[in-house]
Amino acid sequence: MRTLIVKENEKGQRLDKLLAKYLNMAPKSFLYKMLRKKNIVLNGKKAVGSEVLSYGDQIVLYLSEETIEKFIKEKKIEIVENKLDILYEDANVLFLNKPVGVLSQKAKTSDISITEMVLSYLLEKGEISKEDLKSFSPSVCNRLDRNTTGILAAGKSLLGLQGLSEVFKDRSIAKYYLCMVKGEKKKEELLEGFLLKDPYMNQVTVKKQAQSEKDLPIRTLYAPLASNGEVTLLKVKLITGRSHQIRAHLASIGNPIIGDGKYGDIQLNCYYKKKYQVMSQLLHSYKLVLPPLLGELSYLSGLVVKAPLPDLFLQVMEGEKIKWQHGIPEG
Repeated sequence: MRTLIVKENEKGQRLDKLLAKYLNMAPKSFLYKMLRKKNIVLNGKKAVGSEVLSYGDQIVLYLSEETIEKFIKEKKIEIVENKLDILYEDANVLFLNKPVGVLSQKAKTSDISITEMVLSYLLEKGEISKEDLKSFSPSVCNRLDRNTTGILAAGKSLLGLQGLSEVFKDRSIAKYYLCMVKGEKKKEELLEGFLLKDPYMNQVTVKKQAQSEKDLPIRTLYAPLASNGEVTLLKVKLITGRSHQIRAHLASIGNPIIGDGKYGDIQLNCYYKKKYQVMSQLLHSYKLVLPPLLGELSYLSGLVVKAPLPDLFLQVMEGEKIKWQHGIPEG
């Protein structure tokens, strides 16, 4: 027999969801059978699994320790070096500035991503324990390409993780980027089109018209901040959030991002690689603005998080005499 007391980061979810996390090797059919037979009870009463848990609820597993351990696969938590550049942090959420060359989340088992760095950071601070990770794991809520820099958001608590995940999913969070592109742009423009991803090549194609149901609509708003006549610093607002959207959308109109090896201009990239050692796209997620939030996360309503530009980006701007007079527009 084992008794579980619902913790702060476990409340608000269904009983069957928590059981599936805790007994992570058990078939769902086994869990529901144990609920029907009252071998798993909630607050001393029979449960069906759809009950929403509250802090302090008591779940009793009338199962042998041998059976319980058979259905638990321990998560291997490797403490990794985590030099996180933290922009904002509280008990529920964490925003950080991702450097170039680091994955947001694992692509394969051997990868070390920002998610592992965040877990290591919270374990070292004592804000979570390995026991806590059996039923809840803090995680990154948005993604940036490996070589795109800037703001990543992570949920430290279940409340924070659910709240951030929802605003990224419904696109109510405002996302702004800075990038350096080929050519001179003189006015703001809203780009619209359709995107098709080739998962095998990890590459996308942008079309003006949809040709199949797999073509996803995309919208990208950009405004020029400064130009030297050959390249332009753009502020981009991502309205939809598809894979490689900004990179491919700008390339499709003849303004690829400097340093982009997948969608960029080879000759121009060689110039910037030789002169400034630019090895990847000059694309930076510099600002997030949270929408109005309800309930316990209402204190985050309207929060503005900004990430300073990487040194290399600033060096290129200085070297190419890319300057703007009035700062980065806030809108």
